[in-house]
Amino acid sequence: MTEPITVLLADDQALLRSAFRVLVDSEPGMRVVAEAADGAQAVELARHHVPDVVLMDIRMPGTDGLAATRAICSDPALAAVRVVMLTTFEVDEYVVQSLRAGASGFLGKGAEPEELLAAIRIAAAGEALLSPAATKGLIAKFLAQGESADRPARPAARLDALTGREREVLVQVAGGLSNDEIGERLTVSPLTVKTHVNRAMAKLGARDRAQLVVMAYESGLVRPRGSE
Repeated sequence: MTEPITVLLADDQALLRSAFRVLVDSEPGMRVVAEAADGAQAVELARHHVPDVVLMDIRMPGTDGLAATRAICSDPALAAVRVVMLTTFEVDEYVVQSLRAGASGFLGKGAEPEELLAAIRIAAAGEALLSPAATKGLIAKFLAQGESADRPARPAARLDALTGREREVLVQVAGGLSNDEIGERLTVSPLTVKTHVNRAMAKLGARDRAQLVVMAYESGLVRPRGSE
C-alpha cells in the first residue's frame, strides 16, 4: 500500500488551517500531520515530523514564512521536504525571496481546492515549480527591479560547469516549459531532458526547478522581457 503524502500546515489563521486540514484529510492518499501558527513552530514541527510538503504562509507574526522556509530548506535532515508558499496576493514581493530560500513554488490562498491538492501532489513528486508561467513572470519582474535597485545580477561563472546542452535545457526550464515540451523542442526524449535537469541542479546546488529558474535569471543567462 502506498504511503500517504504527509502535509504540515503553517498559517497564523486558525480558521484557514482548519479549512485546509479538512480538505487535505478528506483526500485519499494525503494526511495532515501537524499545524503551526508561526514560522518558529513550523520549523520545529518540520524537524519532528519530516513531512513531504509544508504549506507555508508568507506573512506570520514573529518568525515569518520566509525565515522558516530558509531554516527548513537549509537543514540537511529536511532535504526531502518541499515547501509551497501561500500568498494572499497573486504578485507578492516576498515570493522570489522565498524561492531563493529554497521554496518549491507558490500558490494563492484563493486557489480552488483542486488546485491546492494538485500543488501538494506536484511538490511531493519533486516536480517543484508550480504554475511555471506565472512563477517565471514574477521572478523576472522582481529580479529586474532588484538589479536596478540595490543588488547586481549574479555573475555567470557558476554556469561554466554546465555543458552546452545543459545550458540550453536550463533556458527552456526558465521559460516555464515541462520536460515533455522541452524534449519536443530540442528533439530529445523527456527522460533525457530530466537527466540534463538533474545534472544542472547537482552542479549548481539547486534544490529543484524553481531555484534553477532563479539562477537562470540571476546569472543573466535569461533576461526579463523588456530588459534586453
